[in-house]
Formats: sequence, structure tokens, C-alpha cells
Amino acid sequence: MRTKITAAALVFTLTGCTVGPDYVRPDVAAAGHYHAVAEKPATPEAPAPALDTWWRGFDDPELVVIVERVLAQNLDLEASAARVDQARAAARFAGASRLPEGSLDGDVTRERQSTLSPLGKIASAFPGYERKQTLSDIGAGASWELDIAGSLRRRSEAADAEYQAAEAAHAGVRISLVAEAADAYFQVRGAQARIAIAQDQIRNESGLVDLVNVRRAGGVATLRESSQARALLLQAQASLPPLQRTLAAQLNRLDVLMGAAPGTYAGEIVATPGTFRLPAVDTTGGPAQLLRRRPDVIAAERKVAASNAMVGAAIAEYYPSFSLSSVLGFSSLATGKLFTSDGFQPAAMLGLHWRLFDFGRVDAQVKQAQGANREALLDYRASMLRATEDVENAIVALNELARQQALLEAEVEAHGQARDAAQEAYRGGAVSLLEVLDEDRQLLAARDLLAQVQADDARSAVAAFRAMGGGWSGSLQ
Repeated sequence: MRTKITAAALVFTLTGCTVGPDYVRPDVAAAGHYHAVAEKPATPEAPAPALDTWWRGFDDPELVVIVERVLAQNLDLEASAARVDQARAAARFAGASRLPEGSLDGDVTRERQSTLSPLGKIASAFPGYERKQTLSDIGAGASWELDIAGSLRRRSEAADAEYQAAEAAHAGVRISLVAEAADAYFQVRGAQARIAIAQDQIRNESGLVDLVNVRRAGGVATLRESSQARALLLQAQASLPPLQRTLAAQLNRLDVLMGAAPGTYAGEIVATPGTFRLPAVDTTGGPAQLLRRRPDVIAAERKVAASNAMVGAAIAEYYPSFSLSSVLGFSSLATGKLFTSDGFQPAAMLGLHWRLFDFGRVDAQVKQAQGANREALLDYRASMLRATEDVENAIVALNELARQQALLEAEVEAHGQARDAAQEAYRGGAVSLLEVLDEDRQLLAARDLLAQVQADDARSAVAAFRAMGGGWSGSLQ
């Protein structure tokens, strides 16, 4: 009796133990500020918006409508939410495995026993033997694995961390989709602006062709000048198809992001005037903020926690595992006597499983788990570096595009003045048509590049908000 009490006390003492390393969040060094903000960028048109809803900072109602549709209708976002549900269920399953299990089973078997079987040969020799038999069984069972070394607890910790990583990945999908939608939207507006510039240029070139033809009819202009003016008109016309193709592709991209067939919202978007302001990007908090806001960084840290827990689960295989099982049931060949004291059939079992002679494989499993943990830690640190790089690149792009835009605006104004002066001089016969054509080409190129840079400037702001983890509320840490 004393031995039994001692063994029971030992079991219940060990039940609260958990082997393996306890998780401590890795310390990842982060700079106090972004290197790229050493020089202040050009002053934006609008103040910095809330990072959670940064798209409202562009002050463009159509962009807000598009983003809301993406968040409500995008199929990839729904699939990501389904993955979160799966991870949540897996975490609940792992947690439930630490609790006792219970079951209720019952069956009724009707058979005609063979007299040639071993049991039939023996039983048929006794008087009153009946070949047709009905066997009734019913029982309630319970089992519980005593988590002595904490293997189940560690696996539950790993499943919880994987669930949190799935939540972070879902937030990352949301951020990416919102940024993709905004990026496509500003490409649409850029293509529209460039198409309008090309059409305006076509009108100007058509007028120049008419002027040259009138001068040629009067014997002032030559066939060469007429051909040059017509070639420049054709060049402007040829710039339209690629722009129309870009416009159609980005409109289709927006429709798919909004969970609709291409062409569903294209007419609405094109008909809406694209008026937006460039908001400021608030970099307060520096790279350290990315540890709290970037979903990919958060997911990588949760992967470290999960792999750390699996190290403990692997180490727990060195220790024996115990299980308690019991069954309270009834069994009878006579149905009417099933629930009687004679039919009562209880059972209890204490199970032991110990991989005592399998420590070589356990060693390998522990090494594998430790290697996975080191890999996850390195991935976490690398994800932080990549996140910082993304923000730095986006800020540099914003700064340089702002400078380029200011220079291009001045260049367009200068080319416009030069072109008007050249046309007036050509009408008076002071300069050749070649000078007019050259100014036209330079003006078209400068206006087209300015429209591109304006769209790219907005896209760079989108990239900056995306890189800083903007687009979802709260934090998973």
C-alpha cells in the first residue's frame, strides 16, 4: 500500500512539470530613426493620415469606395480568413488533447454461429446450445494522458503560436490587397492623364499639319516640311494604344481585386474625376514600430515561439508517458439481462509508454527541432531587416520623386513657352519647321514624364504606407 501511495504521489508531482526551454521573445535591434529621413522631403499637399486607414489621406472618394469593396468582396481575403479559422481550430484541438476524453459506445450483434468454428465445436457439445445468438454491449469509457513531461502543453503552445501567426498573415494579406488596389488605381489615373496629354498633343500636331499644308499651297513650305509635320502627328497618335492597353489592364486588375468580373466597375472609375492629394508619411517611431505593426515580422516572431515550443515537445520524448483509462459497461447474450449486476463489466487500466531504447531517434528529433528553431529565429531577424529596407526605399522614392516633379513642372513650363515662340516665329518665316517640331517633341516628352512621375509619387506613398504596416487596426503583440 505504501508503494502504491508513493507511486501515485510521484505521478501527480510530475504532472505539473514541463521540460524544454521557456520562450523569451528575441531581442532584435532596431535603429531609432530611418536613415532616409535625414533630409526632409518636399512638403506634401495633405497632412499625414491615420496609419490604419491611410487611403483616406489621399482625399479621393473613389479610392475610398474601391478599398471598401476590396475589403468586403476580395476572394483572396476570404480564403485567408478561412486559413485563420483552420489554425484556430487546430489550436483548440491541441488544447483539448490535454483534457480527459470520454465516449459512449453500444452495439447489438445478431449472428448464427458456425458449429465448425473452434468456439462452435466446443459450445455445441453442451445441452441447450443455440446457434442463433444476440450479443448486446453498451459502455461509457474515459481516458486521460498524464502530461508528465509537458509534451501536450508544449504542442498546445506551438498550435497557439501558429494560430497567431495565421492571424498576422491574414492582416498581411489585407494590407497587401489594399495597397495593390491603391497602386492599380493610381496607375489608372496616370494612364488617363497621359492619354489626355497625348490627345492634346494630337490636336496641336493636327493644327500644325494644317498650317504647313496652307503654307505649302502658297508655295512657302516644302513637301519635306509637310511630311515631317505629318510624321510627328502619327508619332503622337501611336503613343495612344500602349496607354489604352495599360488603362484597360489596371481597370481589370481593380475589378478582380474587388471580387468582380473584369469590366464591372471600369465605367464608373473612368467616369469619376481622379482628384487626389499626396498625404504626408509619418515616420514617427522609427524602425522599432515595425516590430509592432508589420504582420510579416509579427508572423515570423510567432513562428519562433512555435518552433521553441516544439523543442520542448521533442525533449519530452525522453520521459515516460502515462495514461489512465476506464470503462463502465454492460454485456449480455440475453437482452433482458443487460442492465443487471451479472451483466456489469467494468475495467480500468494504467498505461505506460517509454521510448527507453529509442533515444537515438529522440536525439535526432530534438536536433531537428532545435535546427528549426534557429532557422525561425534567423527568418525573424531577416524579416525585420527586409521591413526596414522596404520603408527606407519607399521614403527615398518619395523624396526623389518630389524633387523630380518640381523640376519637370518647371521644364514643361519652359518647353511650352519655347514651343509657342517657335510657332510664332515659323508663321513669320523667321525659323524653320524643324525647330518647331523639335520643341513639340520635347514638350510632349516632358509632359508625359511629368504625368508618370505624379502617378509614381502617389504609388510611392502607397508603398511607404504598406511598408510601415498600415492598413489594419491594432497590434497582434
